[in-house]
Amino acid sequence: MVWPFLLAPWALLVLGLPWIFRRRPRLADFSPPSAARAPRVSVIVPARNEAHNIAGCVRSLRGSSYPDLEIIVVDDRSEDGTGDIARAMVEQRIEGLTAVEGRPLPPGWLGKPWACWQGYLEADGELLLFADADTRHEPGLLGHAVGALLARDADLVTVLPRQVLASFWERVIMPHFLVMILLRYGNAERISRARDPLDAIANGQFILVRRSAYEAVGGHEAIRGEVVEDQKLAQRFVEAGRRILMTHAEDLMSVRMYRSLREIVEGWTKNVATGGRQAVAPWLRPALPWLIAAWLVVIWIVPPVVFVGSVLGAWGGPASSWSAGATGLSLLFWLIANLLIGVSPGHTLLYPLGAAMAAAIFVRSAVRGERVAWKGRVYGAK
Repeated sequence: MVWPFLLAPWALLVLGLPWIFRRRPRLADFSPPSAARAPRVSVIVPARNEAHNIAGCVRSLRGSSYPDLEIIVVDDRSEDGTGDIARAMVEQRIEGLTAVEGRPLPPGWLGKPWACWQGYLEADGELLLFADADTRHEPGLLGHAVGALLARDADLVTVLPRQVLASFWERVIMPHFLVMILLRYGNAERISRARDPLDAIANGQFILVRRSAYEAVGGHEAIRGEVVEDQKLAQRFVEAGRRILMTHAEDLMSVRMYRSLREIVEGWTKNVATGGRQAVAPWLRPALPWLIAAWLVVIWIVPPVVFVGSVLGAWGGPASSWSAGATGLSLLFWLIANLLIGVSPGHTLLYPLGAAMAAAIFVRSAVRGERVAWKGRVYGAK
């Protein structure tokens, strides 16, 4: 019987779950520095059309127990009142908060790198923290992050937060992208040991850097035209021989990346368009989105389709046995993965739908090529 050997890919995925989801190192294991040894931190929050997020983000940052920090919100030409909210909070005399009105986008720059760069120009901290507006920070987060940077003598510290998946489509689609990232890069310890820039990545939701190292690699000015600027910044640090450290901080930070199906589609189309390609050798980049879309279909969609067909009497024999085994292993994989991600077990049965949507996003990205649309701006249009 040959068909049991055809179950190897699904069996390996299930057996690899402990490696894929290994949560080490933990940020909370690093002690914060004493007040006397705590370097000043400038927290830079680039914000474009974040009216629903900015106040909550600033409040969580102001609740930090870290003894010496400033918060700089850079309103990146928002169209929804984000800047008004930030300026109103400044007028409430919130200590250490500054609101910067972003200048027009110069030629060759993309929005987020430009906003981060403007925040850097206003900052005076020895350390710089770039934090997205959709993040929420526990009081001890920054202290532990600085402690990790000092303890490991790192130049860049980034964290993996808890992903808040509140809507139906978030719970169905997002786990597929989170799992694919883990499959590509491995666990946080492997990323921290990266010496090949292709294996380096950072989470732009939270990037803490030494100012000296940031300036040495050229900062965001050196990656001014990058859509997935966090990945490219980490790659530049590794290229320059700088040490990066990725840690798990699910208990200290949370983030809700996208709130609707439209945001999920646009956001991941953007990330796939450049981020996925930057993670592989140049010769593979043109075919990468198509290959991943095909992989998603073959691994997660074909087995349950064949299984349903066999139940309905369309075929039997080895195809029926193989599809039953592959579907059962897939259900086990997604049951465990969803529980670890924080998605209810009831969504496990919907994994083929999530895979179909993820595959469609990869195809959409391949068709669009370098054209990226995000928050009212279009980049790379021919």
